[in-house]
Amino acid sequence: MATLEKTKAGDERRNSDHESFLSYKRMRWLKIALGLSLVCLVSYLLIDVEPRHNGGSWYGYTLGTIGAGLIVWLSLLGVRKRNMSSGSWSLKAWTSAHVYLGLALIVVGTLHTGFQLGWNVHTLAYALMMLVIISGIYGITVYTSLPTALSNNRQEMTREQMVAELAGIERELEAAGQPLDRYESELLIEVLKTDVFAAGFIARLTGRYPSCKTSSALEYFSEASSSDGDLEKVRRLLGRRKAQLDQIRKQMKLKALLEVWLFFHIPLTIALLAALAAHIISVFYYW
Repeated sequence: MATLEKTKAGDERRNSDHESFLSYKRMRWLKIALGLSLVCLVSYLLIDVEPRHNGGSWYGYTLGTIGAGLIVWLSLLGVRKRNMSSGSWSLKAWTSAHVYLGLALIVVGTLHTGFQLGWNVHTLAYALMMLVIISGIYGITVYTSLPTALSNNRQEMTREQMVAELAGIERELEAAGQPLDRYESELLIEVLKTDVFAAGFIARLTGRYPSCKTSSALEYFSEASSSDGDLEKVRRLLGRRKAQLDQIRKQMKLKALLEVWLFFHIPLTIALLAALAAHIISVFYYW
């Protein structure tokens, strides 16, 4: 009996390991978020507030309290990631709740305003909340789609293997360039001394390298006489180097796309918390 229970527990753990945070526990948190949104929407339509719905009514305060609590709790995901645990509040469960309750904030926050917006700190807090949610949606999209693209681009090669392959091509290029004249040798030297990982973040993010020495050298040697065996060998090796660079650069681009949203999501979250504090303080000050 004990063995059967251990086997069942092991199966559940394995199933949980292969379960996406978006589909955690049969989308438990999606259902909770939809339920919360539906309750807020129905109550907004049924409850009569005079003269009209706004953030300063008792109903607005209720939704505001729910929204503020959600914002503070959702911002704790970064803290939660530093603590490993399993069970109902595993990191996967917390992330699932973070995603779906974050989306529910669109409904809660918007109904809290009563669609009364203006040029003030209250609207600033609302705008920042929406920007945080939008950046979070981008993050969800890339984290669920780009890992497959990363894996496909690697073609079963690790980063170290891709770099080793590039280094091997460069050694062959260095040897093949020995018989060339001075100008052609200097072209290859410029190619070989270029650090592929020294590119700026914008270049990595866009995948555009207009000053690529390999492309320039390949263009030059492609236009040279094809009857020269030494030039043909160099041209072939440059083509291989360009292909290997393209693979490495695509890998860097995909990783940059995974990372870039954090440059917006985290600072925006901090700004949102500051604006939320100002929003709450001003409400109680003028209450």
